[in-house]
Amino acid sequence: MSGIVIDHNKCIKCLACIKACPFNALSLENDKIEVNAACRLCKVCIGVCPTQAISLQDVIKKVIDKNLYQGILVYVEHTDGNIHPVTYELIGKALELAKKIDQQVYCLFIGENIKEKANVLLEYGVAKVLVYDHLDLRYFRVDNYANVFESAIKKLMPNTVLVGATTTGRSLAPRVAVRFKTGLTADTTILQMRENTDLVQIRPAFGGNIMAQILTTKTRPQFATVRYKVMDAPQKVTNVTGSIEIGVVNESMLKSKIELLEVKRKEATFEISEAEVIVVAGNGVKDEKGLKLVSELAELLDGVVGMTRPMIEKGTGSYLQQIGLSGRSVKPKLIITCGVSGAIQFVAGMDKSDTIIAINSDPNAPIFKTAHYAVVSDLYEVLPLLIKQIKGEIINEL
Repeated sequence: MSGIVIDHNKCIKCLACIKACPFNALSLENDKIEVNAACRLCKVCIGVCPTQAISLQDVIKKVIDKNLYQGILVYVEHTDGNIHPVTYELIGKALELAKKIDQQVYCLFIGENIKEKANVLLEYGVAKVLVYDHLDLRYFRVDNYANVFESAIKKLMPNTVLVGATTTGRSLAPRVAVRFKTGLTADTTILQMRENTDLVQIRPAFGGNIMAQILTTKTRPQFATVRYKVMDAPQKVTNVTGSIEIGVVNESMLKSKIELLEVKRKEATFEISEAEVIVVAGNGVKDEKGLKLVSELAELLDGVVGMTRPMIEKGTGSYLQQIGLSGRSVKPKLIITCGVSGAIQFVAGMDKSDTIIAINSDPNAPIFKTAHYAVVSDLYEVLPLLIKQIKGEIINEL
């Protein structure tokens, strides 16, 4: 692989390269210009060096000692200290994976005025919560959060890092992974740990036609982002044995190219992931009449209406209603699919639901492999009867 190499005999320490680097990847350390893990090989530094002391050369990659990396690190996502539920799901999976290799689970908590709230995480059985608490970390800025994240990993040396596949996580995790020149699997739905500490990361690929198994065998740590509502949160432990450690925040971590001008609170929007009952409209719902039936059933069950991707692309609903890998992952107590074929992309976003009822006129529809109860019939016949029964109307058809 290639890397930036500095000939210190030619370098006159004019600092032009440091000033020009767009990634803060160069710094003056011990009277020498050094390259850190933030380097993206953009070669801007090569162009501005007046003595041609900087070059791009092939670098022999060191073989890592996997034994140096111990434990699983979970990034704690939160808003003003209110921890996102995906964090607890990641802790649950991390505890399961760590047990396989007899290692521990750690949490990384970054923010401002969060020290007390970190105690909640210990109640779920983690060994340590590493807290970076600073006024300038109150609001998420991806570059300085990445700096802190990098520092935490160098301190803990975990073999695996788990981050929620949220808007924040999808922005942060890749930036940190690239600093360690390691792999990251996005939107994983299944995680398994091998005894040699290689993490098997499974996710749909090629449009959902296969389930790809992805491994990071030659580098550490291993990074994965995991979707909300696909893992199970753990139970609280009765005997808390973990500890909280306060990380040191220095000025270099807080350097940011993002200037925060104003913070405006976004109005809370409907989130289908939190619904306990969902009635889903698929391609078998062909008209307004079908949509009304689905909506009425959802209303009677105190639930909400979900959609498959093809339905959203037709303009029949909001993207906030879309279920599947390209939409939301859900885990309600009850989900009823109406005219849904059951493509892998959709199923991966709802197969953890407590009870799945599928209505489809095609007896060979893939959705029936996932459903707990299968209704092989025309939804236009089934839904009116089901609605009548729920309303308590006396009917002879059932």
